[in-house]
Amino acid sequence: MHARFSSSLLTAILLAAGAQAAASTLNQNVSWTIDRAGTATKYRVVAYGDSIYAGYNGSTTSAAKYSAPTVDAEYLSAQWNADIESVRRTKSGAVAEDVYNNKIVAERSYMQASSTRVVTFEMCGNDGLQARTAYKSQTGTCDDAVLTAAENSCKTFVTAAMDYINANAYAGVKLKVISNLHYPGYAADSAQSSCKDPNTGATVRMQDKFLPSLARINHMMCDVARQKGFMCADNFAQYMGADHDSNGDGQIDSEALRYVPGESQASYVNRITATLRSTIRDANTHFVSSSSSYDYIQSDDTHPTYTGSTVTAGLFGGTTGTGAPRYTSFSGGKNPIWNQYGHERMGWAVSVFNLPTP
Repeated sequence: MHARFSSSLLTAILLAAGAQAAASTLNQNVSWTIDRAGTATKYRVVAYGDSIYAGYNGSTTSAAKYSAPTVDAEYLSAQWNADIESVRRTKSGAVAEDVYNNKIVAERSYMQASSTRVVTFEMCGNDGLQARTAYKSQTGTCDDAVLTAAENSCKTFVTAAMDYINANAYAGVKLKVISNLHYPGYAADSAQSSCKDPNTGATVRMQDKFLPSLARINHMMCDVARQKGFMCADNFAQYMGADHDSNGDGQIDSEALRYVPGESQASYVNRITATLRSTIRDANTHFVSSSSSYDYIQSDDTHPTYTGSTVTAGLFGGTTGTGAPRYTSFSGGKNPIWNQYGHERMGWAVSVFNLPTP
């Protein structure tokens, strides 16, 4: 009898796992507190998003412990001499509308807690990935409508998310940050399309089609943020530009690629797709100097790399845990591995906006 029960239970679990794995989205929620010695004061960072903030690693049951929001929490813990709870309410595979409705709106209570001091979110990556897949599958005459629809949806829900957070987050929140999009698969997209341009009749280099679309999305994210009291962590610049001056223009590439507050869309898109195009590199090889590089993208050619252990997040629920910080102080506002992994770089990019006091 006991053996039959165990077998039935195992079958039920496997069936549930298979059903969820086949689904297009996966909730991956984690709460991890940076427990700093000598203090009992605790503040909260709330992060909403998709697989990027989730720390997705290809598993349906686990995620990176130190994804970008928790990396930022570690910086805050040192800066504020406090315990910092990193709350990640994320849904891997979710498009912007899903993140907005089912995370930001449906789970607003997390940012309404009186301990909340930072709210950050990211979205639209899956809108872009799905549009790219649809475009690549086209034959005959190329149709840009799938890219335009993704851009429009992204703008609608990024704007709605900022308005909703502004209206609903705890009044004591000191900082709101959006993270924009890196370009996963940049090198792989240096290939011709199956469809043909309606004007020239020739196939299209996919990188040339997708980069301007991504640039328009990233400009929108940062510009709407500027208008609505959010900061913008420019992950495109952080991931896709080297940390040295590769073209001799007197600027560090990752700095030169950054969005400039108030810059027009036309100016930004031209700078990314033309003026500084030669400095853009696939983030699988992010050069921190002219001779040293690190891999910011996992083997799936999409999700950021990370270091350290994982936590339960996915089919079997989410982790709520506590641990000591890996680093208790930061020279120049950077941990020793700030530029060696994708999540470390993204977490640092969010942290540069942190305020000196809570």
